[in-house]
Amino acid sequence: MKEITLEDRIQAELASYNGRMGIYVNDFRGNKVEININEKYETASCVKTYILGTLFDEAERGNKNLNDRLIYTKDNEIGGSGVLKSLDYGVELTVKNVATLMIIVSDNIATNMMIDYLDLDTINEFIQSHGFKYTKLHNKIDFNKYKQLGTTTPKDYGRIFEMICKEELISENASRQMLMIFKKQHYNSALTKSFPQYYLDSEDTGEEELVYVASKSGSMNACRNDGGIVATPYGKYVIVLFNKNFKDPIYYPDHPATVYSSKVSRLIFDQYLALKGKIK
Repeated sequence: MKEITLEDRIQAELASYNGRMGIYVNDFRGNKVEININEKYETASCVKTYILGTLFDEAERGNKNLNDRLIYTKDNEIGGSGVLKSLDYGVELTVKNVATLMIIVSDNIATNMMIDYLDLDTINEFIQSHGFKYTKLHNKIDFNKYKQLGTTTPKDYGRIFEMICKEELISENASRQMLMIFKKQHYNSALTKSFPQYYLDSEDTGEEELVYVASKSGSMNACRNDGGIVATPYGKYVIVLFNKNFKDPIYYPDHPATVYSSKVSRLIFDQYLALKGKIK
């Protein structure tokens, strides 16, 4: 009788899904799941991960300073996710705080402020020079002018989190600082929606958090994406789940892309725990 592999179980879970999912998982013990990993996907807000990397790279080189101050002006006003749109013009924040808002609440205004501060060409130079050859930031965020924000692949996106996890992106210190920012990210339901919530909750249980996720998601009409690092008592693994070609462009918590992503994420999670730090 044929053995049922992890990939078989994933494909069975996706049999009734009407979209296309790209999946990349690395357990750092020589085992990977790779499904549609070199296909190009719209990044949506996942491109903000590469922008954060550029900031820390420029700071490390001495070209920029995390303590520089930026002012929110009408020039960068844009709708969508974030909190700066609810504040008055003239709010002044450090560059690091702007970048933190860009990640943890996916603030679009903060993102445009960062793109102006770093320059779009500098961001794309960082992306290419660090080996993310299928990734590109095309434009600032402007829903009226541009349909496309960025392009990447599940493999590229997985690799940037692999480098952070191994403390090899820019430097150990930069990787650790970025990891702390990604741990505070608010929108990770595609990864954690089906997780046992007890593992993620240290406030109510009064115990140390058993599992944390350091990630960055992104959603647009064309995509629903998530990816990052899952840390457990047995170690860490990187997981990327990208979705396209689904039929429903509306945003809501139980969107099929989110539901099926969370099912796949739970399969990976259970396998990793059952095998005590491996997925195969």
